[in-house]
Parts: sequence; structure tokens; C-alpha cells
Amino acid sequence: MNKTDKIYVAGHRGMVGSAVCRALAAKGYANVVVRTHKELDLLDATAMRAFYAQERPDVAVICAARVGGIGANSAGNSEFLYENILIGMNAIMEAYRAGVKRLLFLGSTCIYPRLAPQPIPESALLTSPLEKTNEGYALAKISGLKLCEFLRRDKGVLYHSLMPTNLYGPGDNYDIVGGHVLPTMIRKFETARVNGDATVPLWGSGTPLREFLHVDDLAAACLFMLELDNPPDLVNVGSGREVTIRELAGKVKAATGCPAEIVWDATKPDGTPRKLCDTSLIRSLGWAPKIDLEEGLARTVEEYRAAVADGSIRL
Repeated sequence: MNKTDKIYVAGHRGMVGSAVCRALAAKGYANVVVRTHKELDLLDATAMRAFYAQERPDVAVICAARVGGIGANSAGNSEFLYENILIGMNAIMEAYRAGVKRLLFLGSTCIYPRLAPQPIPESALLTSPLEKTNEGYALAKISGLKLCEFLRRDKGVLYHSLMPTNLYGPGDNYDIVGGHVLPTMIRKFETARVNGDATVPLWGSGTPLREFLHVDDLAAACLFMLELDNPPDLVNVGSGREVTIRELAGKVKAATGCPAEIVWDATKPDGTPRKLCDTSLIRSLGWAPKIDLEEGLARTVEEYRAAVADGSIRL
């Protein structure tokens, strides 16, 4: 990828896409093309074909997706499968048909089996059943990364994929019902602190282990991979550090300064018991994260408070 390349970032208003755009600007990539959902519906193959034909980008970074936490996924596997399949197929296949030579597809480590070996290597893909609560999303992302792999092998285009672990940071969605675990916790603890609530209810037992990566670290990994001449088809990206959900709750409570007591609702699902990705491949290529969880949480809480204050919060 060269500084003169025209780069299309799909999903630029989301947490990941906006981080990628910031990273590109910081490194001097000035020719970046974006479209809002109103301007371009990624579910519409005809619209995608027309967009690629008009803009002719050299590089495409596909960050767009319908995303949500365990509650939203488990209640809407059909929608998560359908919409994300269409987004991936249209964004990737129409890029190929338009002559886009390089494409990076963003997925998630939820593509791996529920009981995959830990840490999870890229080779664990499709070796056993998926986690049922997010199976629809996982199947869609697997389809996207496989399409990239097949096009690279069959047609000679440099299409490859990056599978990030759980993300957090600026631009996250703080929806209590449909959001991911960490932003949901931040909102719950901050709300309890502001309102003076005595308790904060959290889902599950608190025992599952999770890994978290700041979205700015992911954006740096995206640019790192795009600047490699011959990247692997599929690469995990994560922090390499895991915490229990119970430990995470304690860290968020401390970061917000909330004195409320945590109440765990064990009637709610835990999801996958453990999900730590093996990042030895990307580290062997020369990339490593720079933002640790405590620093990232402190920054994210301050960004959340600022977004609440100026009305830009995503709920």
C-alpha cells in the first residue's frame, strides 16, 4: 500500500472504521473514500457495484458490520447472519469485479469454535462447533474471510483478513441491551455513580475469561498488515492478556470511581467460557499492542464522559 493509493474504508462511522481513518490520516494517507449508510447501502449489491465502478479505489478496508453483545446476538442470530453475509459478500465480491487489487476484511475471534484450544490459533477455524449465542455472526464472518482466501488463491488478488479480539475505545456503542460487555459495564457503572445507585446488575456468573484490545491498537495492526507485501490469509490480533468478567467489572468500577455493589444475575448466559486468541503469528511479523487495559479503560471512561456531556454518545 502506497501513500498515493485511494483507500475505501467501509463502516467509517463505527468504532473500528473511525479508528482506521484516524490511523490512516496520522500516517499520511490522504486519499481516503468513505460513504455513510444513507449514501451507500452495503446490503445492496447493485449499489456497491456502482460505487466501486465510480470511485475505483486501489485498496478497500471492510470494517462495516452489524454488531452487538451477547443479548442482541442470541436473540437475533437470523438478522446477524443475513445482514453480515450480504455486507461481506457485496463489499468483497464487487471490489474484485471492479478491479480492486487489495482488500482487508475485518472479522472477529468469535469465528472460532466454542471449545477451541486456548490460546486460539488461526488453525482452529472450522474444527468443531461454534458458540450458539453468536453463531449467525460467526458464520457470516467465516464466509467473508473464506471468500477473500478463495479470491486470492483463484484470482491472484491480495485479499486477506484480520480477526480482532473484543474491542473497546472511542466511538463504541453504549447500548445497554445490545452492546458489548465492556461498554455496557462502563455505562452501568457511570449511571450508578451519577444517580447514587446502591447496586449495579451484571449478566452471568462473572467467571468467563475474556481478552480486550483498544481499538487504536487494532487500527495500527490494520495498517501494519496493509503495508506488508505478502501477509498471511488470516491473522489474529489481540492483547494477549485475559481477565475474568468479574475482574473486568472490578477494573471498570475502579476506573469510574463508582461505589455501588455489583450484583450478578446467574440466570443470564455467560457465552463462551474462555476466548484468548493466539497472537504469535502477528507478533512474529513485527506487530505488538501498545495500550494496556488499565490505561485504555481510564481513557475510555473520560471519552465516555465527554461524549455524554456533548451529546455525541452512541446509545
